[in-house]
Amino acid sequence: MKNFFALIFTLIVVSNITSFAQPDYDFEGYFQNLPVVQFIPSELSNLYGVSKTLELNLARVRLKPVIYLWENGRLNIAAESDILLYKNLTGFFNLTDEKTNRQIVKLKWQSKGKNYSFLNFIDRFYFRQGFDWGNITIGRQRISWGTGRIWNPTDLFNPINPTTFYKIEKDGADAISTKITLGNFTDLNFVFNPQTDFSQSNYGFRFRTNIFEYDFSIMGGRFDGRNVLGGDFAGNLYEAGIRGEGIYYKPGQNNEKGFLKFILGIDYQFTSKFYALAEYHYNGEGKLKKTDYELQRLMKGEILNLSKSYLAVSAMYNATPLLNLTFTNINNLVDGSSLFGFRGDYSLSENSYLDFGAQYFLGEKFSEYWYYPSSLYLLFEYYF
Repeated sequence: MKNFFALIFTLIVVSNITSFAQPDYDFEGYFQNLPVVQFIPSELSNLYGVSKTLELNLARVRLKPVIYLWENGRLNIAAESDILLYKNLTGFFNLTDEKTNRQIVKLKWQSKGKNYSFLNFIDRFYFRQGFDWGNITIGRQRISWGTGRIWNPTDLFNPINPTTFYKIEKDGADAISTKITLGNFTDLNFVFNPQTDFSQSNYGFRFRTNIFEYDFSIMGGRFDGRNVLGGDFAGNLYEAGIRGEGIYYKPGQNNEKGFLKFILGIDYQFTSKFYALAEYHYNGEGKLKKTDYELQRLMKGEILNLSKSYLAVSAMYNATPLLNLTFTNINNLVDGSSLFGFRGDYSLSENSYLDFGAQYFLGEKFSEYWYYPSSLYLLFEYYF
């Protein structure tokens, strides 16, 4: 199984070499530099054995070549090199060479020193062939399901924790994906995500259509050894946008209980410069008591939240043609902890940006957002 994708791509490249002398290609990418100062609660700094103030710098270079092999056939690659400089680290901001639970081939290479971590990895590596009826994609790819802006319960492949300010792309999943176009705004997507133990492979479908100017979808499959069923919708209610998505995990083995996850959201463009949204998230997998929180699963990225009920509110203001300001508040409605975020995005030129921001976490001891370090950061971005 580990050699499956390597074999597929070898066949593709060999076929291309024998069929075409000079395939066409595109090349783009970006560079980012992110200096960060983090502030650790006293109890956590003692627990981790780190100072209360951490100074970090993350530099990233991401290269994204696209090779057009033949008619409607292309190879997409995204390779990245990261270097993180630091004095101390916590588990909430770190570079790791571990593959995710949606990847079967390890394409990461890391070296570490006392005050640095250097990571090279391939985040996208897939072949896509288009047909009159749709397309087939094979390899490490991004699969985006759901309609939520803050949380995506139906995204079982590449979810991102909404507290993460230093990550843009979702992790790639090693998969075979087939999309069948059935009409305008209507398609059927099948995805197979193999695992090292083939019997534990993940697979699912998503049917999407549009009815009365509303986008609807239903999805289902088997993921992490459990059968799931869900769906999403998005549309307009008068002048406001509304959306929702949800998924039900059926009871599993080892007395695992079934549970439901869903979001409901609304957004509105008040003026040409002011936009706001609100989103509620119910996490049936979460816990009601702080003593039951599964912190280790959160640190490993297996779950995104610890508790059951959340409310997020975000507002964006276009201060000038070159400067956007965003304010975000996420509240754990069970334990009372919360995140307050601010970000400014300033356009330096057509392809360079300077962003600045802060995250402040508030909560009682051992509440969910008490564990997170508050942060101040700058972000320089250059796209080529």
